[in-house]
Amino acid sequence: MHGSKLPLMYWFTAIHLMTATKKTISAAEMQRQLGHKRYQPIWEMMHKLRSVMGQRDDKYKLSGSIELDEGYFTIANPLEEGEGLKSGIGSQRQSKVLVMVESEEVESPKKGQKSRRCGHLKMQVISDLKSGTFKEKTSQSVEPDSTVVMDNLPGHSGVEEAVAVSKRQTVPGKDAPKVLPWVHIAIANAKTLFQDMYHGIKGEFLQSYLDEFCYKFNRKYFGDQIFDRLMIVAATYRPTFAHRLYNKRACATCG
Repeated sequence: MHGSKLPLMYWFTAIHLMTATKKTISAAEMQRQLGHKRYQPIWEMMHKLRSVMGQRDDKYKLSGSIELDEGYFTIANPLEEGEGLKSGIGSQRQSKVLVMVESEEVESPKKGQKSRRCGHLKMQVISDLKSGTFKEKTSQSVEPDSTVVMDNLPGHSGVEEAVAVSKRQTVPGKDAPKVLPWVHIAIANAKTLFQDMYHGIKGEFLQSYLDEFCYKFNRKYFGDQIFDRLMIVAATYRPTFAHRLYNKRACATCG
């Protein structure tokens, strides 16, 4: 908030609206709620708040038993004129995201209760599926004495080097939600939220939206206190989001 030309009441209102529900709010709707004439400063304000959300969660590492898998998020068309669009996982419109969530087994679950209880969540955009990338990201995000459950992707060998115990297994696609339930719940919820709210996110901003999703997921039981917590974070951390002009032609419906 330091040095901002926007009124402090804008910041307080934005923090309230961004934390009041499990979902989120687009910059266009935020602009309408605030009655501000220009879109650009409201869009930047929201990205600065997402930036400090991500910084706060980066302070913590996951521990215990952890589910790990990858998700593929559709992003706005990043192609230059004349460039061909690939299909499948290698498509330029598919961004790879490493998803890790604490997942503790529930003893004698009640009828209708899930067999595993979730803890904290991390979602990080990755450039490739190489073992070195998995090792680096896991080392940064997971305590070394943890146990990681994952499928048998070749690149997951890097995870084995970063944690005490790793359980790799070949998981058919239809069984993935059973073996790695909370990873797939998180991926599905994030995809649904982004599709409903933004209808297309540029790849360079995907991590920012994932940071907001994880911040709220990790504080789902905080109730009204999540507003107070984000106020403290906003006053404590300096956002890494740098000023840039919003390109509406490149992504006409981004939030």
